[in-house]
Amino acid sequence: MTQNSNMEKPGTGRFSGSVPPGAHRNHIAAVTGCDSGFGHKLAKLLSEMGAQVFAGVLDLNGAGAQQLREHGSEGLQVLQLDVTDRSQVQMAHQHICAQVGDAGLWALVNNAGILHCPVDVELHPMSVYRRCMEVNFLAAVNMCQVFLPLLRRSRGRVVNVCSLAGDVPIPTYAAYGASKAALSIFSKVMRLELSAWGVRVAVVQPTGFRTNIFGNSDNLNRYRDEILSGISSEAREDYGEPYISSLLGRLSQMPGLVSEDLGPVVDDMCHALLAVRPRAVYGPGALGWLLPFLHRWCPTAAFDAIISKAFKHDCEPAGLRRTP
Repeated sequence: MTQNSNMEKPGTGRFSGSVPPGAHRNHIAAVTGCDSGFGHKLAKLLSEMGAQVFAGVLDLNGAGAQQLREHGSEGLQVLQLDVTDRSQVQMAHQHICAQVGDAGLWALVNNAGILHCPVDVELHPMSVYRRCMEVNFLAAVNMCQVFLPLLRRSRGRVVNVCSLAGDVPIPTYAAYGASKAALSIFSKVMRLELSAWGVRVAVVQPTGFRTNIFGNSDNLNRYRDEILSGISSEAREDYGEPYISSLLGRLSQMPGLVSEDLGPVVDDMCHALLAVRPRAVYGPGALGWLLPFLHRWCPTAAFDAIISKAFKHDCEPAGLRRTP
């Protein structure tokens, strides 16, 4: 994973099956959230490039972990790593320290994250706000603090996976968006502070891509129970169970509405890790540049109208339907 002055621009498919010249095992990466999605694909790709990869997974016996073990690369190690479990983070750190020695760690990719169910601000239980902050923000902060001594040693890279929802206000994404916004500003401050150490920090904020973050039918039933048991009687009456159920139904439909090609995100991750001059912020995916542009430059009323229409839901809360 040496730096390559001929690196192509992100999003061009540069890394979709070719190996950058000079990639070798002297560069070592730790990636969280490798059970599936972006982390899973990135871990495989980096190992194919010749890098040594420590792939953290939530379920060491799950299908994703098994697929990584079967990938056939000696440089790809699968580690048990619940990023919210400080003891597991410390164990992973000790294992990696023993492996890398004086070489240090070239890259830390904080990819692990959760979404829960996008619902109105008032409907999210406080436990969901706390859980999103714990997984999407505080766990990444802890990972950075634990691994930064190794990264400083190699003058390496940190890549934090944020979200368009952390840059642009999107209806029903308050809990997820707030946690990703916190990670985004933390990353930008860290970029300024660590530049003196030669450590580069980049933010990758994807738009809509098909990963397991949307959950399954068991998750949906649990989300419904959490929401209905946590809201006040007034909110239950004003919003109505049909409206709440329709939000859960929309979440189940989302995988079919977003891109299944994870290549643009993984391309940008690789560019952030390998380019001589990585970008500070990457926005892979449709609308990745347009919505932030509109948010920054449109009058507030105009932007609010655009975003509300773009994310308009067919079912209205019961209280709004009763309004004359």
